Amino acid sequence: MWTDPECPVARAADVVGDRWSLLIIRDAMDGARSFTDFQQRTGIARNILADRLRKLAAHGLITQVEAPSGRRKVYALTPAGKDLFPVIVTLRQWGERHAYASGERHSVLVDDRGEVVPPIVPADAGGRPLTSDTTSVRK
Repeated sequence: MWTDPECPVARAADVVGDRWSLLIIRDAMDGARSFTDFQQRTGIARNILADRLRKLAAHGLITQVEAPSGRRKVYALTPAGKDLFPVIVTLRQWGERHAYASGERHSVLVDDRGEVVPPIVPADAGGRPLTSDTTSVRK
């Protein structure tokens, strides 16, 4: 049962709105593949990790695939999971601006040239930046 069946934000939050699910997705984007990888990177309890991996798989965000060695299965993001990349980047950028004291150290997301990723800003079809003041929800 969805918390708010007509709201895409509520449905998305139902699927990935808890801390652990987002951190699992983040780590999968950063190369985590095995159960142990996720557990070591996040510090999550094994039972909670198993539950979140099942939930993410049930919603089609991750899947198990054959490891290159052929000895076991590993986790991989599906196209739907990869579609969360802008969400993770935007959440990261919000955290950089609002979750740290001025000058406090934190990791930084860089592109394949080593350049800091610029802020993600929603824009209309003409490139004009959008804000909560310039948009509305149509029901």
